[in-house]
Amino acid sequence: MEDWELEFQWLRVQHIVKETMSRDKLPDLQAILYLVGIQELGLLKNRYTKEEKQDLMHIAVCKLLSFEGYYEFVGRDQDGWPHYDQVRPLPKNDVEAQERQLKILTIEYFKQLEVENGGFGI
Repeated sequence: MEDWELEFQWLRVQHIVKETMSRDKLPDLQAILYLVGIQELGLLKNRYTKEEKQDLMHIAVCKLLSFEGYYEFVGRDQDGWPHYDQVRPLPKNDVEAQERQLKILTIEYFKQLEVENGGFGI
């Protein structure tokens, strides 16, 4: 994906989340990963602990990287939290390359949501 296309598609995702969540500012990558984690958990609570927030972001990263075969969904625990196993090593990229990859995969995630739900489902 060319840089201009990535920025255009990423901005679209940010605006969708901003409007859906009735926020004043565009969300950053971490905020969107947090929301993807909540979507994948399927359980909305008023408050999550700091540890749960980290777990939600981890769920999101695993889900996104599963698109490229790095992780595989193995099931849910007794509390309904999804779990993934790493099935192949991650590439050793710098932070900027990792962020780029996560943005591309997040865009794909939102495209899939759009197809499944006839719109965005966050």
